[in-house]
Amino acid sequence: MTLLLLAGTGEAQQLARHLADEGRAAVASLAGATRAPRAMGLPTRIGGFGGEAGFLAYVAEAGITAVLDATHPFAAQISARTARLCAAHDLPYCQLLRPEWVPGTEDRWTDIAAEEEAAAHIPVGATVFLATGRQGVTRFANLDGRRLICRVVDPPEAPFPMANGTYIVGRPPFSVDDEISLFTRLGIDWLVVKNAGGAASESKLAAARALSLPVAMIARPPQPDAPRVATVAEAIEWVQAL
Repeated sequence: MTLLLLAGTGEAQQLARHLADEGRAAVASLAGATRAPRAMGLPTRIGGFGGEAGFLAYVAEAGITAVLDATHPFAAQISARTARLCAAHDLPYCQLLRPEWVPGTEDRWTDIAAEEEAAAHIPVGATVFLATGRQGVTRFANLDGRRLICRVVDPPEAPFPMANGTYIVGRPPFSVDDEISLFTRLGIDWLVVKNAGGAASESKLAAARALSLPVAMIARPPQPDAPRVATVAEAIEWVQAL
């Protein structure tokens, strides 16, 4: 058995270390969103597969016998395509999808379905922290009249696409105190966050709660109708049952 681990999350890192420690035949795949990803501990390929035909060709050439999808909850196209192709070719597939964040009584969240909806809630003149990554930042083009700050892992190769925005560079993890200090120093009035879930990046929400900052929370896209687990432990059990 050779497992293909679609990676890009902290959970994928944990799974890769476990698979390596067990000596299981596995290959990790990263989309290439960051220039210097952390070592996975497994043989790792970086970059897209070249569409559906490229994915199927790779699976055949590499002798892949099962796919564990531990990509980001917002990597919807990757998960949907992979689940569909695996089902069509009788290839075992499982998605590791961590639970969503849920607001507490002290949180000031506004649920939105897409980035473009943030403008209906964030007032003109606000300083907005976009905790959404560089990809898709142009979807906030209608936030004119607000100051936009987007945090990215790698130094940007191009300037911010809108005149009212800027990038700052930072590589997680960030502590709650780090986030409180950053938001205070930048004079943040609003956060925009994707509901990725997980403890690793929850510190920004704890900081927003401590500072009583409002958060525009972007809902997850639809997920594939496929076998799914919620934790690393459950994903390991799935692999062991193959």
